[in-house]
Amino acid sequence: MKSHYSDPTTSQIVERRVLCVLVDNEPGVLARIAGLFSGRGYNIESLTVSETEHEKHLSRITIVTSGTPNVLNQIEAQLDRMVPVHRVVNLAAKASIERELALVKVSQNGPDRSEHRMEALRLATAFGAKTVDATLNSFIFELAGPADDVERFINLMTAIGLVEVSRTGAAAIGRGAEPM
Repeated sequence: MKSHYSDPTTSQIVERRVLCVLVDNEPGVLARIAGLFSGRGYNIESLTVSETEHEKHLSRITIVTSGTPNVLNQIEAQLDRMVPVHRVVNLAAKASIERELALVKVSQNGPDRSEHRMEALRLATAFGAKTVDATLNSFIFELAGPADDVERFINLMTAIGLVEVSRTGAAAIGRGAEPM
């Protein structure tokens, strides 16, 4: 299957877009949205979902995707036409806050273990990461921040002894008093 991302025209560049989609919290909604993306060859770079309005049984889906402006506009229009979708908001088009949570496991073995432990703690402090677990040979750090900062932290921890990473994907919200 040919992807819509493989052949952007020379006049259109590939953009990144953060879409917040308010949907009914019912079985199959996420599968239908994922099916829309996969069926048309669109890529989901990040996906987070949670019920946000318990009384109304509504969930908020944050999708990070990329493509040409035409493809991204088509994605938004197709999402907006789906029955369980109440609203689609392009947060890349307005002032917004975007954060990602990561749990990063680092292990130190060998003769430089003490030095690596201290360097891991120094880097964690510099990035504002919280130590959520510590043993004689390892740490698990919790870091919340922009995806670029999370990525830089992970890259630095690779040199120290990165073992495992768990990331949430983007959570985003528009600035100001207005709701989505």
